Amino acid sequence: MFEEIVGTSEVLRRVLVQVSKVAPADSTVLITGETGTGKELVARAIHRRSQRSSKAFLSVNCAAIPPTLIGSELFGHEKGAFTGATQRRDLPPETQIALLRVLQEHEFERIGGAQPIGVNVRIIAATNRDLKAAIRAGTFRDDLFYRLNVFPIAVPPLRDRKDDILLLVEYLIERYASKAGKKINHVPRRTLELFKAYDWPGNVRELQNVIERAVILSEGDTFSVDESWLSPDAPRLSVTEGGLARLDPERERKLIEAALTQTRGQIAGPSGAAAKLGIPRSTLETKIRKLGIAKHQFKTASSR
Repeated sequence: MFEEIVGTSEVLRRVLVQVSKVAPADSTVLITGETGTGKELVARAIHRRSQRSSKAFLSVNCAAIPPTLIGSELFGHEKGAFTGATQRRDLPPETQIALLRVLQEHEFERIGGAQPIGVNVRIIAATNRDLKAAIRAGTFRDDLFYRLNVFPIAVPPLRDRKDDILLLVEYLIERYASKAGKKINHVPRRTLELFKAYDWPGNVRELQNVIERAVILSEGDTFSVDESWLSPDAPRLSVTEGGLARLDPERERKLIEAALTQTRGQIAGPSGAAAKLGIPRSTLETKIRKLGIAKHQFKTASSR
């Protein structure tokens, strides 16, 4: 197991062989793959097996930083160098040039600074974007692409790793059950068949969310999911987006409130919140009372 990369499928084995070979080489790596495939885990696995493993691993989500702040986040800034910020998703052209300079010349300048600073870093880039299409659209520099694309690694989607699903299910159930203080001893064959038949458009991240949701809602030692969760139009109720370190009532509250929002406060029936969450109506009613959720507010909010 590399980090939390679990599986024995041939496509995953090929990725891990690439990780083992490139890790000690100190070359720039470009990791591509769909959202939720585990690209950052691959990056961390490369770092852990590199000659820089005792040094810092700095993860920066460039898409989440306003363009006026990206240069500062990547290269630092002098006091009073800038003010204000706007929203944008692409890496600005001027920052692309600065990043290219780091790769070519191994130096950069702080925002507002005048002196070049030498740097010794290894860049591991990861994206779910089609960079060749971005080059054709004029939003990504082709020279930067070729500098980043020294050693490309394509992380496969979960639908191409169906042989890994049973191992992942076992691993994730044990992890989330342990966090929740529960003991789950049995997974019905029908549930495993549903997991293997589903295409998992959200990849491993979606699988994690579904399993964590089911563990939270489980009442006994048998793991099961509502079949409606694994249909093409199933609601994507993510219980990990809150970033909480441990399972607690607040997480359960958010999950129930999300279901009530989707069903406009309806609890019973095939389209009600209880069915969406895969639990009996009476159980949901008990949880709503216990958590102090005002279920009527969702009916009021939907009628506005």
